[in-house]
Amino acid sequence: MQLTRRGILAGAALGGGLLVAWTLLPRQFDSPLSPSDNEVAFDAWVKIAADGVVTVAMPQLEMGQGVTTLLPQIVAMELGADWRQVAVEPAPVSGAYANLPLAARWAPLWMPMLPDLASEPGDFLAERFAQGNNFTVTAQGTTLAAYEMACREAGASARAMLAMAAAEKWDVAWEECEAEGGFIRHGENAASFAELALDAARYEAPEVPPLRAQPPAETVGQSGLGDEERTAFPRLDLPSKVDGSLVFAADVRLPDMVYAAIRHAPLDKATLVDFDPTLASGQRGLIQLVRGKDWLAALGETWWAAEEALKKIAPQFSYVRTVRSETIADQLDEAVLRGDSAVFAKRGNGAEDLQSNEARRYEVAPAVHATIETSCATARLLDGTLELWLPTQAPEAARLAAARALGISTSDVVLYPVAAGGSFDRRLDDAIAIEVALLAREAGRPVQLTWSRWQEHVASHPRMPATGILGAQVTADGTIATLRARLASPPTMREFSRRLFDNKTSWAAIDEVSGEADPFAVEGLDPPYAIPDLAVEHVPVSIALPTAPMRGRADAITCFMRESFIDEIAHKYEREPLSYRISMLGRDARLVACLQQVARMAEWDGGAPGTGQGLACHVMRDEVTGLGEASPASGRIAVIATASAGAGGVRVSRLAACVDIGRVVNRDLALQQIEGGLIFGLSLALGSATEYADGLPTHGRLAALGLPTLADCPEIAVEFVSSDLPPFDPGEIGVAAVAPAVANAFFAATGLRLRRLPLISALA
Repeated sequence: MQLTRRGILAGAALGGGLLVAWTLLPRQFDSPLSPSDNEVAFDAWVKIAADGVVTVAMPQLEMGQGVTTLLPQIVAMELGADWRQVAVEPAPVSGAYANLPLAARWAPLWMPMLPDLASEPGDFLAERFAQGNNFTVTAQGTTLAAYEMACREAGASARAMLAMAAAEKWDVAWEECEAEGGFIRHGENAASFAELALDAARYEAPEVPPLRAQPPAETVGQSGLGDEERTAFPRLDLPSKVDGSLVFAADVRLPDMVYAAIRHAPLDKATLVDFDPTLASGQRGLIQLVRGKDWLAALGETWWAAEEALKKIAPQFSYVRTVRSETIADQLDEAVLRGDSAVFAKRGNGAEDLQSNEARRYEVAPAVHATIETSCATARLLDGTLELWLPTQAPEAARLAAARALGISTSDVVLYPVAAGGSFDRRLDDAIAIEVALLAREAGRPVQLTWSRWQEHVASHPRMPATGILGAQVTADGTIATLRARLASPPTMREFSRRLFDNKTSWAAIDEVSGEADPFAVEGLDPPYAIPDLAVEHVPVSIALPTAPMRGRADAITCFMRESFIDEIAHKYEREPLSYRISMLGRDARLVACLQQVARMAEWDGGAPGTGQGLACHVMRDEVTGLGEASPASGRIAVIATASAGAGGVRVSRLAACVDIGRVVNRDLALQQIEGGLIFGLSLALGSATEYADGLPTHGRLAALGLPTLADCPEIAVEFVSSDLPPFDPGEIGVAAVAPAVANAFFAATGLRLRRLPLISALA
């Protein structure tokens, strides 16, 4: 059955249920939902069963951010459903769920020649690309922007049809009926969704969905979120996480399944050249070895048997171009000083007449994602159809990559999404989909491939390293008249796009984008401050280390450089850091409010030497580049870190954050995301980095990364600014301002100014 632009169809569907389908999309798609017996699928988003259970489709990956609660909440609030009867199920890959805002944001990646033609979600080319390529990628906090209105319209239309069914029974106007708590009501009459669902399939939805007057939101007080202010919509995935029934990648079990371990070549053009299988001939439980171009896998009755076999074999790899940290540092140094750059933001005269009297240099080491769950996937190839159980942020790209590896059609690849145990953008990579597909073909039976922690570090791509120089012309009173921000780094997002959209190898992607400047690399470097003349430049550097996006985007790097620089100027010219920032924020009252509120929360005392307090603030925007007042769909955060020096070194004891993310849809989820972002930002400030030698990371265990443990986690206080502005996703913004706040706090505690991330390495 096809969904058409205005057609309303009702009829028998798979399993004996009823399908009522409509869509406002200009293309046609196979119906993504299949109702079961005594169940009605009202559109691509909502099914209601005769027992009253409302099921909401989920096209995004659940990776801890709570998306499997957020979108169902929006449907439930618009529909008037009882939250206790709301369920969620993964949606199949379909253009009906195209992520248009992300497609527009990433237009410079998939259409680099003329990205402005697809830079808005409503642009024809953006829609055509996203819908035609089943682009449902989960990334960069675009879930609300992409799907809130679709979920509201689905809930409103289903509510109208239920009201029509009730109104006919009661001989009243359906517009006079109300929906609340899973019932349609009119005066003393009441009927449950369970009673009305099957009858509702006979009615046509209104041409314009009757949305409620107020969009979904929860009140957020100035005092923050106390226990008495918990959300009315607790997470749907909590019970299954508590009882262990939620299915993660490693939980999949299939009949006759075998387990695989793997050894990858170093991160360069290395290939597998030699191994002696006889070394593992006595390994109990080993079934077979499978050779790839740049990997060797072992299949066993257990994963441990496969892993032990590979330890004994110790395969050898060739080296074509090696990755070394010293070489990368030299390349970045040379580039930031003398490399050709592209200007991505300019104000006034830019930096043409800059007579710099202040300049600082900052460095950021590559950081690994360090997810709790390492890469894991299961595959079964049967009668020409490949089935994949895979946690992926880019499901269509994973299907396409696996199909190409096997030489089959994408239509012959079925993807069953499973939850990810944390991602931080790690699951945008589809390498494991290719490997497990090939292993399933060789084994002739289902295979579950799990990367060890060491292999996770060897084969995954870290966040880009960067070196930046900020130079300014500063007057005697500390006023910044001209600012030039110059950042040297790999063009990570351009490189990543070649892997994601073109299925290129890591080294082919690096070679293809060599010399191409990347606007995503300097996101957040353009300050919110009213500096008359300004230029933001990116110097692309081709290094042998493949890199990838990470939670916090480039803002987590650029905010560290910018806010550290602002703090240094404030202290040198004897300006109090808080009032100094506020004096330059005349055009951003929202950020001023965040700064003032966080100062009250943390009892800010000026950040003088010995106080141990450090301040940073940031604006995160939806658009890639741009100057002037940020768009309404933007977020703001101000962070004050408190640090102290003791016998065990310098320790962060408290983080206070004030956040303005517009309308808050779910209080608990927003709070969890900000708190998690602050801890993730702390991990990037104090650890998460690794060096590279001969293409291999020097750190192979989580314990070696300097990640904060529970004992290291500081006291955290978060408050939200109440706002009716469009919502901004809280998942990324919490990361950005932590590192500079901590660096500035370390300076206030010790008098030592640290300009390299991670900061602990600078203390060594």
